Amino acid sequence: MQFERLKIWLMLAPALLVLFAVFIGGLGFGIARSLNYMPIIGLTQPNFDAYIGLFSLTEFWRSLGMTLYIALTSTAISMVLAIGAALLLRRAFPSKRLMTFLFSFNLPIPHIVGAIGIMFLFAQSGFMARIAHGFGWIERPMDFLVLVNDPYAIGIILEYVWKEVPFIGIVVLAVLQSIGDDYEAVSQTLGAGPLQRFRFVILPLITPATLSVSVLVLAFTFGEFLIPYLLGQTYPATLPVLAVRLFTDPDLNKRPEAMAMSILIAVIAALMVLAYMWLSRRIVRSD
Repeated sequence: MQFERLKIWLMLAPALLVLFAVFIGGLGFGIARSLNYMPIIGLTQPNFDAYIGLFSLTEFWRSLGMTLYIALTSTAISMVLAIGAALLLRRAFPSKRLMTFLFSFNLPIPHIVGAIGIMFLFAQSGFMARIAHGFGWIERPMDFLVLVNDPYAIGIILEYVWKEVPFIGIVVLAVLQSIGDDYEAVSQTLGAGPLQRFRFVILPLITPATLSVSVLVLAFTFGEFLIPYLLGQTYPATLPVLAVRLFTDPDLNKRPEAMAMSILIAVIAALMVLAYMWLSRRIVRSD
């Protein structure tokens, strides 16, 4: 038995060593840079000046607020819509297979494709604006609602919801199909109505899986760079966008701040995941 375990670890060792070296090496490099250790430009005395400088910036706190708002809002909306869609798709109806396919067809589609679609559809020069102008609802396309590069990040949230609802919904649907209808049937015979069956039977059963997949969405949306860069406003930008801007600044003295912000993004995302997991365990135990 011990030999079999050792054999498994030996087989996994090359891949694990590469992953470990890349992760630890990259993390160590980032931490060193964030501590102002850059011998190439003469910084050889580690310190916390980059972190102190970030915490004193108003732009950093506004970017943090915007990032948290986008991540929490898009995750919450996606979770609610995914549960509703899964409850509808679990029932038997003639076109169920087709509807399930349409619901999950965008799972393999990259986020950047969704972002470009949002731009073409909802920008002030996009398809929806031209339709509204064609029907006479607005005088010119530029009068259309600002849904892309807007201060409320509506375009970003729309893209995340479009992409993540089927991701969460497929997991919830699989759980619902695995538990069957027996629990609901028993509660119905005891006089429970539809809302009571959902609150006291279905919701506790799907909560662990729903929270587990939602925390992945939360961490992803918090650390994503591309979608906020394409669909977000210039100020305040999300933390990943701001970090990339600092990193690509011609002034190399900005690099420590960029790496410090990247480390903070990773730490905040990890803390959010831990808090989310702690909350989910409390919810599961209370149910």
